Amino acid sequence: MHACMLPPMNKKVAISGRPRGRIPLAREGWSFLLICTAILMITVVLRWHIVTGFLAILLLFMLNFFRDPERLTPEDDDLFISPADGKVVRADQTGAGVRVDIFMNVFDVHVNRAPMSGRITRMQYTPGSFINAAHDQAGEHNERNRFEMEPEDGTPIAFTQIAGLVARRIVSYVAVGGRVKAGQRIGMIRFGSRVNCEIPPEFTLEVKAGQRVKAGKTILARKAGTAGRKYE
Repeated sequence: MHACMLPPMNKKVAISGRPRGRIPLAREGWSFLLICTAILMITVVLRWHIVTGFLAILLLFMLNFFRDPERLTPEDDDLFISPADGKVVRADQTGAGVRVDIFMNVFDVHVNRAPMSGRITRMQYTPGSFINAAHDQAGEHNERNRFEMEPEDGTPIAFTQIAGLVARRIVSYVAVGGRVKAGQRIGMIRFGSRVNCEIPPEFTLEVKAGQRVKAGKTILARKAGTAGRKYE
């Protein structure tokens, strides 16, 4: 497992973290779940029924939010796989390249995955505000963590984790210089967010705005000339 490199003292980075263990829940959720469960048990003993009901709903919500299922990722260096679950809110193809933005609501899986195999060449964490991640301005003003990668063919790609209205921290599972495989867990954003993808011009867009996608499974773009390949 990868751990974040220790940064110089004058730089800020995303919280370091580790991918899940055998239980299909993100490690970052355990403290929330245990605290909520402990308080829930106290309210049961005290027979505070209304509070118990509210906490039970909250516990179910957090179990759903921090779920981290396994995913079977297509193995092909010519594919750019979705790094996030959610709804495509922007899908553009121009001469400069492909841009795909994905909005994750609070009911989506929030563990993010590497879109391609390669090496992490840069990570830039930027503190910021917490406006609604569904808006384009969120990419300029909100807390965010930008990844730059060099895939196996050397063509640079980039994607950015952006915190949302409710999200309050971005967690990273990888470090600069580390190598990742397509579909590998690279981090998560707690409680609602967005991921913006910057894809080179030699790729062809495979999704459209309004479409639902899954991290590690949905093909966002593929290199020209590979359209006939099929994947499970």
